[in-house]
Amino acid sequence: MSATADTPEPDRVEGAPHPRETRALVGQDAAEAAFLEAFDADRLHHGWLISGPRGVGKATLAWRIARFLLATPVTGEGGNDGGGGLFGDGAPAPAPAKSLDIADDHPVARRIAALAEPRLFLLRRAWDDKAKRLKQVITVDEARKLKSFFNLSAADGGRRVVIVDCADDMNTSAANALLKLLEEPPDDAILLLVSHQPSGLLPTIRSRCRELRCKPLDADQLARAMTAAGSQDDTDKAALAELAGGSVGEAMRLANQDGMQAYRDIVNLFATLPDLDRAQALKLAESAAGRGKAERFELLLRLFDLFLVRTARTGVSGPPLVEAAPGESALMQRLSPAPHAGRAWANLQQDLSARARHGQAVNLDPAALILDMIFKINDTAARLAPR
Repeated sequence: MSATADTPEPDRVEGAPHPRETRALVGQDAAEAAFLEAFDADRLHHGWLISGPRGVGKATLAWRIARFLLATPVTGEGGNDGGGGLFGDGAPAPAPAKSLDIADDHPVARRIAALAEPRLFLLRRAWDDKAKRLKQVITVDEARKLKSFFNLSAADGGRRVVIVDCADDMNTSAANALLKLLEEPPDDAILLLVSHQPSGLLPTIRSRCRELRCKPLDADQLARAMTAAGSQDDTDKAALAELAGGSVGEAMRLANQDGMQAYRDIVNLFATLPDLDRAQALKLAESAAGRGKAERFELLLRLFDLFLVRTARTGVSGPPLVEAAPGESALMQRLSPAPHAGRAWANLQQDLSARARHGQAVNLDPAALILDMIFKINDTAARLAPR
């Protein structure tokens, strides 16, 4: 493993502990139990695809599995032999593992916390020294380091674990390099692939992994997970869980960036549609303009997208069961009163999402881009919504 303290980590949510530092995993008991069942039955697959929405604990699960595997001896070293009942020295087989928990003071846990465990390799987007930023993809050069890792770690004996966080970031060459390892894995090698969108991975990668599916958290689970992560936010947890889609990572971002208030501002602005309050619209757009406002700009784009998705769903299947902002349900029913309106909002969401990505790519003025989106939303409301 390798990392330096002075470079940002692509797999860390700002304001929250890194997944390797998060000891409690909330809401993913089924995925953890499925892995332990395979371990206890000596059906430990060499490749595991840990999938699910972004921010629900997939990386935390991967690090828990890594700690457990590296702290648990393999067969013949006093570890799990999965079926013989007795080890070579006549000792009885250990009791089935009930949890992935490893003591904080275990040597493996301490080395992993310090990114100093020689039998663990973390494959993620690297830091670009020339551009002074994180690379946009996991490159083949990073993936090829796995060969050296397995050659060097073989001398230590025991299991070797690779965490890929996230596998969606691999370019084609890196994915093909990883595929070769999945096709011919080294002895006692376990590869843990974290993926937000497994459908985008090579089918051959998916077919060589066993999947552990992580699900969105409900409001109570989300509140417990945020507390465990150190959040002191006192936002309405049901509204936060609804807007975050059950994702702890997204909930932390919303809490740290005052995202719930920003969403309320958006709902209040769109309550004036189709007679748009232009002064209010300009104020919202200008809040994302200027130096140091990139985070605010990204937040507003995400929230606009969420509002449009929720509005489209209202026309097709009815208003949200839980409001993410006061007055949201009545507004969405007015804007999207029927399935044809829902389809129109869905089309607009796709169009504006593409325009936002293009605008970011060519560095359009954030305020101008947001205003343009607001005007197009107003135009659509004028066509679909009664005054």
